[in-house]
Amino acid sequence: MDTLSLADLTILLVEPSNMQRNIIRTRLHEAGIDNFLMAENCEQALELAIKTAPDLVVSSMYFSDGTATDLVQQLRANDLSRDVAFMLISSEACHHTLDAIKQAGVIAILPKPFEFTHLLAALQATISYIEPDNEVLDNLDFSDKTVLVVDDSQTARRHISKVLENIGLTKLILAENGQEALSLMVNNQVDLVITDYNMPIMDGAALIEALRQHPTFCEIPALMVTSENNCAKLDGVRQSGVSALVDKPFDIDAVKQVLTRLFD
Repeated sequence: MDTLSLADLTILLVEPSNMQRNIIRTRLHEAGIDNFLMAENCEQALELAIKTAPDLVVSSMYFSDGTATDLVQQLRANDLSRDVAFMLISSEACHHTLDAIKQAGVIAILPKPFEFTHLLAALQATISYIEPDNEVLDNLDFSDKTVLVVDDSQTARRHISKVLENIGLTKLILAENGQEALSLMVNNQVDLVITDYNMPIMDGAALIEALRQHPTFCEIPALMVTSENNCAKLDGVRQSGVSALVDKPFDIDAVKQVLTRLFD
């Protein structure tokens, strides 16, 4: 089978401004992409995504009928569009606003104006998401590895699960918070824990501390995938014994490198 290239991608561009659509389309064309669909709002975008199954949705943040967060959640709620890759291009800088869309599972968030190199990196991440190159993992056998994915967001759990399945980790257990994760670990052998930071009942930091203090679970690798940007909180997580930290939205190749280090 031929390797997927940027030229093979079909992009659904969702942008209410005609001028901004032309600017973004021009930059995508410079990257080698010529297959486009256009939408100006959430309703049009959702209809096109369900009908045509694009490889990537490139979206602005605000529309007349909602936001990019609304759109990505609607996409994830429909069986025909739930796994489509999603990229946000926006000048929005509010952490709380951006965190909501990060939790939905996106490929990249680019600022306006964006660097062309960052656009290329995001497009390559899309290729890795659709058709992962697992050469770096060829020497590793994941067939007997069980991963516990802990995140209070259903869409985030689904996105992380899809990425893991694409690279060969198919034995997955899902939990919504740290307390549920610990309960599941009592009756299930787990080889890796992948957890979010911010969760109700028991957050990721408390979960990792509990793992490290538990006589049975203390040696299990724990990877935190988080949108948290508070340096003091993240330093605390590092000191608690986390095996690796990966940002949301996470780089699939970075996850592969972490897995190679943890399981090699």
